[in-house]
Amino acid sequence: MKPGPRNLITDVPGLRVGNAQDDALKSGTTVLLADAPFTASVHVMGGAPGTRETDLLAPDKSVAAVDALVLSGGSAYGLDACSGVVDALRAAGRGFWLGDATIPLVPGAILFDLLNGGDKNWEHNPYRALGRAAYDAATEDFNLGTIGAGTGALSAMVKGGLGSASLELPDGTIVGALVAANPVGAVTTPGDKYFYAAPFEVNGEFGGRGTDPATGLGMTMESRKMASMSPRENTTIAIVATNATLTKAQCQRISVAAHDGIGRATVPAHTPYDGDLVFGLSTAAHEVTESILPLIGHAASLCLARAIARAAYFATPAAGDLLPCWSDLNS
Repeated sequence: MKPGPRNLITDVPGLRVGNAQDDALKSGTTVLLADAPFTASVHVMGGAPGTRETDLLAPDKSVAAVDALVLSGGSAYGLDACSGVVDALRAAGRGFWLGDATIPLVPGAILFDLLNGGDKNWEHNPYRALGRAAYDAATEDFNLGTIGAGTGALSAMVKGGLGSASLELPDGTIVGALVAANPVGAVTTPGDKYFYAAPFEVNGEFGGRGTDPATGLGMTMESRKMASMSPRENTTIAIVATNATLTKAQCQRISVAAHDGIGRATVPAHTPYDGDLVFGLSTAAHEVTESILPLIGHAASLCLARAIARAAYFATPAAGDLLPCWSDLNS
């Protein structure tokens, strides 16, 4: 396996990602779009999720495909970003047709960034407009770090952010991950130099520092984040995608496998105060046999682990930050 040419989820053909943020708000929204409706499912392992329309994605539900997926900051307010995307899709004539009615289907998930130092004293919920702006900005190439849904994200010790990575399998299957990383846990080992995801790094994509030579990692719970706010302001939300033709049930299994990537890159992971969630999607452009499903799930977990590290690696400082960036500590 090797990374795709962009090392982004958009190496899966037909996918686009748009980001919008408000720097004073220290929050934003990310939307994933495709050229056509796509099969998707979801798996939640955190104890505090915030979601919209995810019940549609259960394998036993009748909805066969959705039109977009949204990751957003803003806690419950951020769920309104999906409404902005729905508005844009309806204007474009995209959605599920029932008689003369057009119904865009846009599941979404949110992370908590309401206490990260940004100005949250709004009169009208800003997330619907951010969702629409992210839709309008969707493209194959996009930046990582302090952008979109990752704008206000924080890990235990350093700023989190928006991350992405991809892998191409020998048979032509492509797998990618997109993540807004805002976990309870740390993405770096004690001392802030090494990433927990380092064993899975490819081509120095998040600094090339290698693995921490220390042993006994994870025995302490040092957290600058927890010292700055209560322990409940968290969550890692992600999308893993493939061009392989998968059923909704198979997309769910890929989502389950991808959660291993959160555990490899974040210590601890899947806590009661995280809403850790992974969407899995198939563009159904590449026929595969069932025997390759374990490899697709494995690739999804590797991409997600790498994407989480890349989110923090590319984070940039901003006025009023509560935590340092990895780059500030390792320049």
